[in-house]
Amino acid sequence: MAYDKYFPGWVLGVVVASSVFVQSVNVSSSVTKGRVLAHAAGCISCHTDTENNGQLLAGGKRFKTPFGTFVAPNISPDKKHGIGSWSNRDFNRAMTKGVSPENSHYFPIFPYTSFTLMDADDIKSIKEYIFSLPAIPKPSEAHKLLFPFNFRSIQYFWKLLYFSHGPYKFDSKKTQTWNRGAYLSRGVVHCQECHTRRTILGGLKIQFGYAGVSENTSVGASYIPNITSHPSRGIGSWSLQQLVNYLESGEDPTGDFAGGSMAEVIEKGTSKLSPEDRNAIAVFIKSIRPLP
Repeated sequence: MAYDKYFPGWVLGVVVASSVFVQSVNVSSSVTKGRVLAHAAGCISCHTDTENNGQLLAGGKRFKTPFGTFVAPNISPDKKHGIGSWSNRDFNRAMTKGVSPENSHYFPIFPYTSFTLMDADDIKSIKEYIFSLPAIPKPSEAHKLLFPFNFRSIQYFWKLLYFSHGPYKFDSKKTQTWNRGAYLSRGVVHCQECHTRRTILGGLKIQFGYAGVSENTSVGASYIPNITSHPSRGIGSWSLQQLVNYLESGEDPTGDFAGGSMAEVIEKGTSKLSPEDRNAIAVFIKSIRPLP
């Protein structure tokens, strides 16, 4: 925020920016807030192997990519096999810097590259919710990655190329609703992680933000749609309310329903958000410049 020369404006900017996060998701307790955010952030869907009747947050879900197969770890509060021994600082570092308590680098299949934008209180709430759940004493499985991507030390150099540490910076030229939507879309829900093309090393091609992909090197998907405001190739023809409804029910303007991973994102993620937050996300997404 460029308010340093004008103290009153600086104060106003801080107050407005802070209110975006203080309201969070209109909940009464940190654990309840954390539950909503954990679902929206994909913690539940990614770390629960529902296809094989896996236990909540016990890991085991597989993600096939050109780099090999990643296996989601156990993030239940089990102290031996999960994250039950983690401090608030440990959890925050993992979420915002992609670094484990042992100082090893996480692979960016874990979207810390987006979570880095998140507010510290929101991150703490997610941890408090996770720690309120049953501890599952199930060992995490090892990733099965191709050489040389199986070396975690390489991630240090990957971060130099593709990682910018947060947090989210309030845009004083935009409305509070837009900023809330940008925070949720870019940080919590991390829409760009799937809807943006990637380099051969798995970094986002920012110039093609939200324009969809024909091949996604992070999750191995073959097609993910364009969600920019392009009138024919994107969702520019959708009204704001149609997009809000889609984020709640998965039904698009043609009466069709979301399928694949997006169906799960909606069912376990965006549908759990408040109507105000879904509206904020829609406001932000509708503002994205059209890209073919």
